[in-house]
Amino acid sequence: MSKRWIYGVGAALATAALLAWAFAPRPVEVEVAAVSQGRFESSIEEDGKTRLRDRYVVSAPLAGLLTRITLREGDMVDANAVVATLQPVLSPMFDERTLREQQLRVDIAQAQVQRAAARAGAARVLLQQARNEVRRSEQLAGQGFISPNKFDHDRLGVQAAQKELDAAIEDRHMADHGLEQARAALMAVRSPGQAGARGFALRAPIAGRVMRVAQASETTVALGTPLLELGDTRNLEIVAELLTTDALRVGPGSQVVIERWGGRVALQGRVRQVEPAAFTKVSALGVEEQRVKVLIDIVSPAAEWAALGDGFRVGVRIVTQSVDGVVKVPVGAVFPVAGGDTAQAAGSAVFVLRQGRARLVPVQLGGRHGGEAWVSQGLSPQDVVIVYPSAAVKDGARVARRTV
Repeated sequence: MSKRWIYGVGAALATAALLAWAFAPRPVEVEVAAVSQGRFESSIEEDGKTRLRDRYVVSAPLAGLLTRITLREGDMVDANAVVATLQPVLSPMFDERTLREQQLRVDIAQAQVQRAAARAGAARVLLQQARNEVRRSEQLAGQGFISPNKFDHDRLGVQAAQKELDAAIEDRHMADHGLEQARAALMAVRSPGQAGARGFALRAPIAGRVMRVAQASETTVALGTPLLELGDTRNLEIVAELLTTDALRVGPGSQVVIERWGGRVALQGRVRQVEPAAFTKVSALGVEEQRVKVLIDIVSPAAEWAALGDGFRVGVRIVTQSVDGVVKVPVGAVFPVAGGDTAQAAGSAVFVLRQGRARLVPVQLGGRHGGEAWVSQGLSPQDVVIVYPSAAVKDGARVARRTV
């Protein structure tokens, strides 16, 4: 009898233990990620389009008979090379109005030369300022007073100033060429017999590529008729149209990563200018958006993007924030919390895995983007956080790492 009682009690205890185990709460399986430390970058991604920074239109400086132009789109021309020839068509009677027009064109060309010279002088001053700034930054960076990002920014500023000076010098050459053409046209008006005998040669203002031929066949053209369009494809810029709310975070000198352009590696660029006027654009969904154009210079060596041409589509990623040595977590680990007694508790929080339990930790964010969040306060690089916590995860709840 006693043995049967003992067996019955044992069976009852075993059944109770089995039922307790079966209905006991299980640890919630969660996905975890280690907190990392490194560089945090937030950026704006947008499509852009390349374009020539400067276009040069060769137009007829006087009315005349244009001989056939043999150049075609894509042909290379040297500076001062003859690209077209005009046979002046002038009335036998002296035309005082035409003479005054040509004289006015000479005066305008002289003013453009002076303006180009002033721009080149200003560009030289800006280049010298940029060089002085990078020398100071180099000394401060060596002593640890400024970040390497600041030194890189100043160093690239020198490159941007040098490009501005090169463009100003090119404009000066263009202005000088325009003055020569205007003077030659004035001489052709004053001495129509001599000009008609030898023809009036139109010369290329720069060394570049023929982008468009407006008048290929022989024909009579009026004064000012566009004939050719020239450009230097080694001097490209990128135009990106940003939402005005995003453009407020972008300024001259911002770093740009140029992607999806067809090459094997990404190119580096710098924002040169954010245009001051916005415009309305209708999106693909029919929504009116206010956008503004951002002009970007390519700072990578020209040999890396020699295949790019005018009007090519590219992808740009404009860096708006870059900080080294910060604590980062996956953005899926951060969630908003409401209420609380402190300002930190009323912001964002994460669940940290500690000794098999989830612990709610308020955090303060320095920034975030699509993949990562920068945690300025609340976590250390040794912590492990729960990513995409479910509603079953509470403060103090037992959790277990999910196994694949």
